[in-house]
Amino acid sequence: MWEVGRQIEAEASRYGGQMGRGEFRAAAVVAAVMALAAALVAWTHHLPLRDPDGANLPTWFRLPVIVASAVALDVLARWALLVRRRGMAARATLREVVRERWNRDQVRFTASGLLTWYVAYVAFRNLKGYVPFVTDRLHDEDLARLDRFMWLGNDPALVLHDTLGTGWANWVMAAVYLVWIGLVPATLAIALVWTRRSTAGAWYVTATSLNWCLGVLLYYAVPSLGPTYSSPGWFADLPHTPNTSVRDTLLSDRVEVLAGPWDTTAVQTIAAFASLHVAVMVTICLFTELMRLPLVVRVASWTFLVLTIVATVYLGWHFVVDVLGGIAVGCASVALAAHATGNPLRRREEAWTLRPEPADEVSRAG
Repeated sequence: MWEVGRQIEAEASRYGGQMGRGEFRAAAVVAAVMALAAALVAWTHHLPLRDPDGANLPTWFRLPVIVASAVALDVLARWALLVRRRGMAARATLREVVRERWNRDQVRFTASGLLTWYVAYVAFRNLKGYVPFVTDRLHDEDLARLDRFMWLGNDPALVLHDTLGTGWANWVMAAVYLVWIGLVPATLAIALVWTRRSTAGAWYVTATSLNWCLGVLLYYAVPSLGPTYSSPGWFADLPHTPNTSVRDTLLSDRVEVLAGPWDTTAVQTIAAFASLHVAVMVTICLFTELMRLPLVVRVASWTFLVLTIVATVYLGWHFVVDVLGGIAVGCASVALAAHATGNPLRRREEAWTLRPEPADEVSRAG
């Protein structure tokens, strides 16, 4: 991740270098609009505003801990490199690394990005949970019909089951779907910690916030549950995996919330169109290309996108139509965020011009 952060930082310098204090202005607007919308829907329908992950470990605690851990890793890795290369007194070297890497502007940049993303995320999760209270319409039959039309009369999930089988493939797909959960905090750490107040970091945070914003708009426009809930018989032959437990827990939470939203700490999180797992992965893939990251990172990102698409249909979380919607959301988020943050929407083809090694940077700063 350290090297990836340096690559992004080098490319960001070509996009105009460091920004002023308005890096996250667009992301803050998105977050404020979403927070206002969540508050209005909650007030209109007499619903609670909740920390979406508060029943386990609150997001407001977990996310800063993740970022703080990334900061510690960033500092300690560079400190160890300096001690090995320069043989300086450890305490003095550590002070130099902290002073060079985490000055006031960098702390402000990281804290601002984290705050705007967090507000957008919490608003998104609450708005997603309110969908069944705002409308009782469901479009699963329509989406299934579109899927069968595109797949020549076949149901895509059943085709994948017949093609891949329901043994090892089921476990691989479940692992892919669950691993995705760790990608968001990891990419945030790269954007906010390993880069140096770059326009690229602000661009990425704004794009992910727009994923939540555009995604929740589609949840209200086309409310649906997804095949695993609307056609559970299709997935009855799949052996039990951690994915099965997640599916059952989400359904139980939905039933509990619909029975009495004020009588539970659970949050309703079932919505299918569009697939934001796919949207976020598309955003990540486009950034790896636009930032011209190393080939291995780009190939890994696109490979995981393909696996995510297959997994989300195989396991029944989404229809193929939802996947197409997710691709559109991901592309639109990157483009809109580029315009909002003043970044050119094109990939640089020149060779990388990397910054000096961290030891050299710190030595000059000292």
